[in-house]
Amino acid sequence: MKRIGVDVGGTFTDLVLWDDDGTATVHKTPSTNDDPSIGTMDGIAVLADRAGIDPSEIEMFFHGTTVATNIVLEHNGSDVGMITTEGFRDLLHIARKKRPLNYSNYQDLPWQKWQLVPRRNRRVVAERIDAAGRVLTPLDEDAVRREVRLLRERRVQAIAVAFLHAYRNPAHERRVKEIIAEEYPEVFVSLSSEVAPQYREYERFSTTALNAFVGPKTSSYIANLAAAAQQEQVADDVHLMTSAGGLVTSRSAQDKPVSLLASGVVAGLLGGCAIGRASGFPSVITLDVGGTSADIGVAPDGRLRMKHLLDTRVGDYHAMIPMAEVDTIGAGGGSIAAVDEGGMFRVGPRSAGAVPGPACYGRGGVEPTSTDAMVVMGWLREDSFLSGSMEVVPALAETAIRDQIAGKLGTSLDKAAMGIFTILAHSMTEAIGLHSVRKGYDPREFSLVAEGGAGPLFAWQIAEQLGIPRVIVPRHPGITSAVGLLTTDIRTELPATVWTSSSDPDIELIAHEMKRLSDEARAQLRADGVADSDITLERTADCRYLGQGYELRVPAPDGEIDADWVAQTAEAFHEIHGRTYSQRFDEKPVQLINIRVTGVGAVPHIRIGEIGKGGADASGALKTTTRALFWEPGSTEPQWHDTPVYSREQLLARNTFVGPAIVEQFDSTTIIGPGQRATVDEVGHIIIERAAA
Repeated sequence: MKRIGVDVGGTFTDLVLWDDDGTATVHKTPSTNDDPSIGTMDGIAVLADRAGIDPSEIEMFFHGTTVATNIVLEHNGSDVGMITTEGFRDLLHIARKKRPLNYSNYQDLPWQKWQLVPRRNRRVVAERIDAAGRVLTPLDEDAVRREVRLLRERRVQAIAVAFLHAYRNPAHERRVKEIIAEEYPEVFVSLSSEVAPQYREYERFSTTALNAFVGPKTSSYIANLAAAAQQEQVADDVHLMTSAGGLVTSRSAQDKPVSLLASGVVAGLLGGCAIGRASGFPSVITLDVGGTSADIGVAPDGRLRMKHLLDTRVGDYHAMIPMAEVDTIGAGGGSIAAVDEGGMFRVGPRSAGAVPGPACYGRGGVEPTSTDAMVVMGWLREDSFLSGSMEVVPALAETAIRDQIAGKLGTSLDKAAMGIFTILAHSMTEAIGLHSVRKGYDPREFSLVAEGGAGPLFAWQIAEQLGIPRVIVPRHPGITSAVGLLTTDIRTELPATVWTSSSDPDIELIAHEMKRLSDEARAQLRADGVADSDITLERTADCRYLGQGYELRVPAPDGEIDADWVAQTAEAFHEIHGRTYSQRFDEKPVQLINIRVTGVGAVPHIRIGEIGKGGADASGALKTTTRALFWEPGSTEPQWHDTPVYSREQLLARNTFVGPAIVEQFDSTTIIGPGQRATVDEVGHIIIERAAA
C-alpha cells in the first residue's frame, strides 16, 4: 500500500510517500499561502515523479493543515450572523471575567476588538430550555424566519445558532437549521449542539461562532483539495488531522472545520511518538522547529495528553474542542534578530516567513534571521539547502548581521551570529521547561525528538541545558509532521453533559448517554467507510471535586455502568488530580460533569524499517570538512573548528562519531555539539548523547 502524508506549514509544505516495504520518498516545497491546495497538488506530482510512480497509485492521502488556524490568527474569516436566546445577545462580548491585564482599565480585549460576530448581527428569538432539557418557552418560528431573512439581506456567509442548554435538548436548534435551509440554503450553518454539545455557555457559544467564522473558507479549501485529488485519482478521499490527534474524512472536516484548529502541530507530536517507539525510547519531548514557529509537545510513555479546558484556545478565542497538549512559540529559522530602540538584543517572534525569507535567500529579505546566523557560523553551507536546489548567498547574511546587529552592539560578526542562535535556543529551552517541569514531568526522564527543518540545529544545545539524556533525530526530520499523519487512526469524539456525583450517581442517565454516544460514534465511523471489525470505542469522563470550577479528563472503564463503574472512575480522578496538583482528597465526592466516547476506526499504520548495518566507523559517509563556529562549555569566546560534514544518506546503522560534526540531508541539517557523541541506530535514527569523559 502506498500512502502519502502532506503537512502544510506557513513557510514550507512537507510531503512524504511511504510504501509498505518501508521505503520513504520525501519532498519539501514552499507553501502557496493564497491557495495551499496548489502547492499540495504540485508537491504530490513532484513526489510521485521522484518515486517513479503515477499519482493514481497512491491509495491513502493524509493531510495536516494550518488553514483554519491562520484564518483565526489573521482575523480574516467570514461575515457571521448569530441566532441566540433572548437575553444572551452579548454573551460573546462579555465572555469570562478574566482579562489579559488584570489591573488595567485601559486595554483592548481581543474577543471584543476582533469580534467573531458583530453585535448588529447577533439576533435573538424567544425560546427557553432548562438545564434538564425541558421546554419552558416554545421556539418563536416566525421570529426565526424574520431574523434569517435579515441576515440574508446583510449577506452574511455563515450563521451560528447557539441556544441556552441546547447541549441537553437540541430540538430548537435543529428546527432553526431547517428554517435556515428554507430561507437561506446557501449559507454555512453552525449549531452549538453539533459543534460543542456540553455545558459552559460562553465556551460553547465561542466555539460555535469560531466554527462559523472559519467554516466557509476552510470548507471551500477542503472541497477544492478533495476535488483536485479526485481528478488526479489520488486515493479515495482526503483524511485530515484534527487537534485531538485523530483523522477525519473530508466530509466530516467540512461539517466541523473548527476541529482542524492546531491540526498540523499535533501531527508532529504523533510523528515524534512513533520515532521514539521505533528507537526504544517511548517517553518523548518533541521539538518541531520550522521557519516561523517551534512546536513543543510532551508525551510520557508515548501517550498524547489532552489540554485542560482553560488552555484550549486558538489565538484570542476559546475553542471547546478536544486538543492535544502541544504549544507553539514564535521561534524558527526565519525568526528576525534586531536591536531595539532601548539597545535590547531580541530574536523573534517576528519572522521573515517564506517571502521574502532570510537575507541569505536573496529574495529581497534584508533583516537578519537565525538562518542567516547559522550560515555565518558555517553550520549551513551554500550547497546544503534542499540539496542545493535553493540558492544561498552567505555574503548577504554577513552584511545583514554586521550592519544591524554587530555594528549596533559593538561586537564581532562571530559573536553576533552566535548570540542570535543562543537567544533563540534559550527561548525554546524555557518553553520546554514550562511545559514539562512545571507540569510535573522531569525532562531528564525523556528523550528529545528533533523535528522540522531547524529542530536538529537547536536540539543538541537544548538537551545540554535541560539535562535531557539523548536527542533522537529521525531519518527525515524535516517532514516528521507529515510522517505523523501516517501513524494515527480515524477518530470521532462525542461528549455529553451528565452532571452527577459519586456520592449519589444517576446511573440510569450515565448509561443512557453512554449508549447514545456509542451508537452515534459507530454510525459516524460506518458513514466514513470504516468496517465494524475496525471500530473500537474509548471512554473518558470530565471530573472534579465538589466545589471546584474546572474539570480534569480521566479514563473511564469499559463494561456495564453501575456503582462499581462510578467508583473506578472516581479513583482514576483521585490519581490524576494527585499527579497534576500534588494533592488528592479521597473523602470528597467526585462530580462527573461530562462523559465522552471516542470512536476509533483503525487505519493501517506505517512501519519504520531497519537500515543497512555497518561498523562504528562512519568515514564512508564523510563528505568534506568545513570551518564552523561553536561555543564550547566553559568558554567565553566562540571558537572556529575544523568540522566533519557527513551525508545522512550514506550513514549506516551502528556508525558512531563525535562532535563537533554536521550531518546534511535534503530536508534538514543536524548539529552534534562539542563533547557529544552520535550513533546511528538500527532504524536509521541518529542518537546524540553526552560523550563519556
